[in-house]
Amino acid sequence: MTFDLTPEQDQLRDAVRALGRRYGHSYFVEKAKSGEHTTELWAEAGRLGYLGVNIPTEYGGGGGGITELAIVCEELAAAGCPLLLLVVSPAIAATVLNRHGTEEQRKRHLPGLADGSQKIVFAITEPEAGSNFHRLGTVARRDGDDWVLNGRKCYISGVDEAGHVLVVARTEDSSTGKLKPALFLVPTDAAGLTWSKLDMEIVSPENQFLLYLDDVRVPADALLGESLDAGLPALFAGLNPERITVAAMGAGTGRYAIERASEYTATRKVWGGRSIGSHQGVSHPLAHAAVQVELARLMIQKAATLYDAGRDLEAGVSGNMAKYAAGEAAALAVDTAVQVLGGAGMTTEYGVATLLGAVRAGRIAPVSREMILNFVAQHVLGQDKSY
Repeated sequence: MTFDLTPEQDQLRDAVRALGRRYGHSYFVEKAKSGEHTTELWAEAGRLGYLGVNIPTEYGGGGGGITELAIVCEELAAAGCPLLLLVVSPAIAATVLNRHGTEEQRKRHLPGLADGSQKIVFAITEPEAGSNFHRLGTVARRDGDDWVLNGRKCYISGVDEAGHVLVVARTEDSSTGKLKPALFLVPTDAAGLTWSKLDMEIVSPENQFLLYLDDVRVPADALLGESLDAGLPALFAGLNPERITVAAMGAGTGRYAIERASEYTATRKVWGGRSIGSHQGVSHPLAHAAVQVELARLMIQKAATLYDAGRDLEAGVSGNMAKYAAGEAAALAVDTAVQVLGGAGMTTEYGVATLLGAVRAGRIAPVSREMILNFVAQHVLGQDKSY
């Protein structure tokens, strides 16, 4: 057992940290408030190879795993630039394509995902189904050699920035007549595919959308994988990378908030020339938050290591725990940072209140803390399923 990164991973962490700090949180907030995207940061991260660290070298990637991608997510967030599309495009879409796509699909999409010239977003959530993918209402039916998709999706990140959306739909199994999940690579300019922006109380340059599929026709090769049998394994293939990288982004955000607050409290002097950080009422909450963030980082490291070793079931448990721990720790860290900064904590200048909406959402999405507790109760503690 070791807690040390390899020399290559250390170099990656240092390089991504330097990139993130060159842009910084002020860049992130400026882009968000002006309605723009972090195009320059994304392009540079792609050019330097950071977006494709988990993609095999034969498709232009770095040949690493989710451990390396989690490092990228965490360090950019720790620099004040938590990029949600790192989770959606390199973590979910690239993993699903690499593990379950056809060779033609891998060759067509993975190089662009690796260098950042292409983005693929993910559409599973629906207004009625919530967390229950068994109730998905989006349906795909065969029409000659094509597929025709109809349905609605919600909270779909970054559709306006992507060339394709990976849509989870249900198809009829000809042998049983039952509906089974399948994934489709749908161009965002496909006829019948429209979207509307959801106004969110989150400061982010990456937007959320309602997605409408009305008789969207795609060719046979839009079906991910060699057959419909790839649907369910492909769907689950993206869940562990999603949870691990979301957790890494949360841990990085927590680190950023604690660092900002600690710099302030170590130098701010109000009572008798002593820094406010010398008072336990200020320092203890920050120290407590730092402990929680570090504990979450350890679970993220465990989950990523298990996933990269091919131990999917164990990674599922650790990944869910990591996501839970990081979501709670990030929310605690940002809230504590705001509190110890006092009035300054609510200003845009000090750059912590701008993260309140995002870290609160991190306790809900992509899977709520309650559903994670259900999972742990059932799969770790052996309790009956409660839902």
